[in-house]
Amino acid sequence: MAKFRGRGGMPNMNNMMKQMQKMQRELEKSQQEMEERIFTASAGGGSIEIKANGKNEILEVKIDPDVVDSEDMEMLEDLILVAVNDVLNKIEDENQKQVGKLTGGMNIPGL
Repeated sequence: MAKFRGRGGMPNMNNMMKQMQKMQRELEKSQQEMEERIFTASAGGGSIEIKANGKNEILEVKIDPDVVDSEDMEMLEDLILVAVNDVLNKIEDENQKQVGKLTGGMNIPGL
């Protein structure tokens, strides 16, 4: 980590502010890249596939016609829920990983 020492051993606020601004720019860039990424998850052995972007927007839902059974709609609904939750968890995990890289594991409120 960079040393922020100025006169008399006091932290050099200019250097600290520059470091914080750099971190903010990197976080903004990482967030932009994250929002553009496409994440995919599936359930039921691939019979349900969900695509979402890094903004947690569902872009596409694919359902294999073989799993559509009007007698068992509950199973289809459950598979869709599993796939949606899985893709959203993948996005959250990647967000946490990217923020962790930039902050060096520091716990910064609001990130």
